[in-house]
Amino acid sequence: MDQGGPISSDTRINERIRVPEVRLVGPNGEQVGIVRIEDALRLAQEADLDLVEVAPQARPPVAKLMDFGKFKYESAQKARESRRNQQLTVIKEQKLRPKIDPHDYETKKGHVSRFLAAGNKVKVTIMFRGREQSRPELGFRLLQRLADDVSELGFVEASPKQDGRNMTMVLAPHKNAKAKAKASKEPENA
Repeated sequence: MDQGGPISSDTRINERIRVPEVRLVGPNGEQVGIVRIEDALRLAQEADLDLVEVAPQARPPVAKLMDFGKFKYESAQKARESRRNQQLTVIKEQKLRPKIDPHDYETKKGHVSRFLAAGNKVKVTIMFRGREQSRPELGFRLLQRLADDVSELGFVEASPKQDGRNMTMVLAPHKNAKAKAKASKEPENA
């Protein structure tokens, strides 16, 4: 017994539409009504357009008179435009030690604030070695201090967690951090 081929996800056009009647939409978006498929195909040929099934799941299916090549091109353009506007989240990582020198801390804090200003998330990791593992509260306090120092640029997305020898925390930029950074870089036009 033959079960048929795979179900195609392609848009059905012209003679590939195999239903007795369709709800027809004209080339300018006007409702023509429910017509027999033969009449719809004849109207499409007379107008030198394609009959394109736009809503196959509807009862009866909705078909529109349009130029299919132009439709495919415009939908590809829309897809490309939406991909261009997608936000790519980048997670930067900064590693610290519990007994960090004050100057080194300031340098690392500068890196974190630069990443947050650029709109990136920052994963801050504190690495414990040897006896430092018995004092996780030192690492927790250091992470809290860092979060407080960069609070104007970002917020704590994932609170500090101990994971073996490391303690990690994720900082995320505020929603409009990129816009503020761009505005502060542009010179004032007076």
